[in-house]
Amino acid sequence: MLENILSLMIFLPIVAGFGVLLLPIKEGMARLIGFLASALVFLLGLKIFFNFSGTGGLEFVQKVPWFESVGISYHLGVDGISLLVLLAGSCLFPMVYMLLTTKSKGFYANLLIAQGAMLGAVAAADMILFYMFWEVMLLPIFFMIGLYGGPNRLSATLKITLYTIAGSLFMLAAIIYVGVAYHAQTGIWSFEIAEVTKMSLTGGAATAAFVFFMLAFAIKIPLFPFHTWLPDAYTEAPTAATFMLSAVMAKIGVYAVIRFVLPVFGEDLGRYAIILAYSGVIGMMYCGIAAIAQKDFKRMLAFSSASHMGIIAVGVFCMNVQALTGTLYQIVAHATSTGVLFLLLGLIEERMETRKIADLGGIAYKAPIFAVFFAIAMLASVGLPGTSGFIGEFLIILGAVKFNVVIGVLAGTTLIIGVCYMLWMFQRVFFEKNNDRTDGFKDLTGLETVTILPVIVLIIVMGIYPQPFLAKVTPAAQKQIASINTVQQALVDTNVPVLEQIQEKN
Repeated sequence: MLENILSLMIFLPIVAGFGVLLLPIKEGMARLIGFLASALVFLLGLKIFFNFSGTGGLEFVQKVPWFESVGISYHLGVDGISLLVLLAGSCLFPMVYMLLTTKSKGFYANLLIAQGAMLGAVAAADMILFYMFWEVMLLPIFFMIGLYGGPNRLSATLKITLYTIAGSLFMLAAIIYVGVAYHAQTGIWSFEIAEVTKMSLTGGAATAAFVFFMLAFAIKIPLFPFHTWLPDAYTEAPTAATFMLSAVMAKIGVYAVIRFVLPVFGEDLGRYAIILAYSGVIGMMYCGIAAIAQKDFKRMLAFSSASHMGIIAVGVFCMNVQALTGTLYQIVAHATSTGVLFLLLGLIEERMETRKIADLGGIAYKAPIFAVFFAIAMLASVGLPGTSGFIGEFLIILGAVKFNVVIGVLAGTTLIIGVCYMLWMFQRVFFEKNNDRTDGFKDLTGLETVTILPVIVLIIVMGIYPQPFLAKVTPAAQKQIASINTVQQALVDTNVPVLEQIQEKN
């Protein structure tokens, strides 16, 4: 079973999604099918996590030739770079079906298909296969926002669609270039990631391919200034779709930079790393300040999520083991905390029919369990010691200072903005005097408590005892950084100024 476990994880929700869409069933049954499929995927994800040895290479590999004439194969595998992203994409989805409701089976069908496609993108070891899953996971988002979103869903759908399609076309052009370049150098057609990373790509065409990849992934993360689609999309999307965009899909953008850009275009990334790192820091500042000004609870969390994605991206561009390890850790830490926040916000919206912060207040007095869970996720989001968010952010800032002191200081101090608006929001929503709306707010039921509790426990365990998780990702981070050391040193020897601050000290 282990040799096919990734395929099972990917296609179980996809097949279930199409079944829900085509069969004459009601939304209650569709919700049950979605929960059962996602629960099975979660169990398979746990099996992978606990059986993962963490040697630095691909594990649970499945490879079947597909289009042999051009070197395309159905090739899946997991290493330390993809493990925690895969874990986040498998463990969080059962909560959606347990906590949030909808009146359409089509929504649950799209949610299932999106989950399978996201897991496929993370597990793909062939660039063409990655691209196919990348495209498939965008279609359910289009329908979920366009059909089930808020009053301004059409403009939000148009914006996110135009951005993502443009990015995907750039990425396809870059993938084709990489495949052609590999054939030109070796005489063999291949799009396998492990093979193309062995190439030496230089010159104007290689730089253009690097830019194309970065455009596609910067849009998905999103990285400043390509973030303008995010506030509208996150706000107008149904809460489950917002959860999916923030908790998982944005992380796949960061994962793709680590997987494709870092090993293949180490030279170009080294030249522009300082600019990209500043872009991440500026995005942290801008989105953090924008979050303070928001009156809509969901829009505030949208800007908060974008701000925290900035520091995750900074960890990649620092190009050292500490920062990259922190990024891989922070991917799952942020996914769990922001996932819980958005889902709990969805419960507030369902029960009170409002997202305006001014209309809320005193929830902690009416729903103490709800308030405690929200507080733990919020504190993890801002990186409180003892929670999962602290470990990842500490490692990223440590690596950022090693890379560039200014970047490190700015990244560290900008996190204070997040603490300010999160605590201010928590005080207004949970501790100010309750009103007519919040008087009737009910606490989490026993089933809802049991649903969220495992993720809350994971947040605390990852904050107190991170070693089991770090042990699985650190070898892969070391291997990835080692693969670009030679390129970095060669560039340093040629006196490239940008790289004077990122010489190898690992």
